[in-house]
Amino acid sequence: MAVLESPVAPEVRRVLRAAVLLAAADRRPRPPATLSVGVPNGPTTTVLDDRAWDHGLRTEIVGAALRAREDPPWVWVTRSGPLDLQDVDAAWLGPTLAAAAERGVEVGYVVVTRHGWSDPRSGARQEWKRIRRPR
Repeated sequence: MAVLESPVAPEVRRVLRAAVLLAAADRRPRPPATLSVGVPNGPTTTVLDDRAWDHGLRTEIVGAALRAREDPPWVWVTRSGPLDLQDVDAAWLGPTLAAAAERGVEVGYVVVTRHGWSDPRSGARQEWKRIRRPR
C-alpha cells in the first residue's frame, strides 16, 4: 500500500473506517498515542508511544512488528486531537518508512483519531462528526 490518493478505494475506506471505530470505542478523555501494525479488527501489534524514544529505537520497534507479519500491513498512529500533523505523527512516519524499506515492503501509514483518518504524506483524509457502528 503506497501513499493514499483521493479518491480512496472502497475496500481501503472500509479498513480505515474500522480503525476509526476502534479509536472511537476508547472512552478516555485523552487516550495516549499508540502505534499499531497490522489490520484494524484483525491481528495487530500495538505499542504505547514514549516521547523519549529516538528515531533509531522507533525504527527497530516498527521493524520488529513488520517482521512478525507475512502480509504488508497497515501502520497507524491512534491519538487524540485534530487530524492536523502533530509531533507524534512525524516521529513515527520516518521510522515506519525506514523499517518498511529495510524489509522491502510498502505499508499504508495513517493517523487515526475518534473523528477520522489522515495520510500525512498525501493529505488524503476523511472525517466524521459522529461515526456510527454498522448494524
